[in-house]
Amino acid sequence: MNTQTSAPTVQTIDIQAKEWFDKINGNSYFAGLITVNFGMPTEKRYTMPFQYGYGSQYEQEAREILINKGLIPTKDSYELRQSGIIIRSSIQRNCKKRELKEFV
Repeated sequence: MNTQTSAPTVQTIDIQAKEWFDKINGNSYFAGLITVNFGMPTEKRYTMPFQYGYGSQYEQEAREILINKGLIPTKDSYELRQSGIIIRSSIQRNCKKRELKEFV
């Protein structure tokens, strides 16, 4: 009899991020929330802290967090979608710095 428990199967990954542009220094920063299995009994949430990055960096950071948590085996979004995992991501640009702190 196998009593070993495994991590819940990932069915959906939702990534929500906000971006702030520091006009004085010319740098972009983001923070965000990752929700795994949104609306399901196995739903889990992870935050992406305030950090430097622009473009799709928030998606790359989300993947790294999920890999480190042992929830996904690969860095390739295409492979995840091919395996049936639904991935939704969005970023709200031109936010105020204080809005990024809301994810903490």
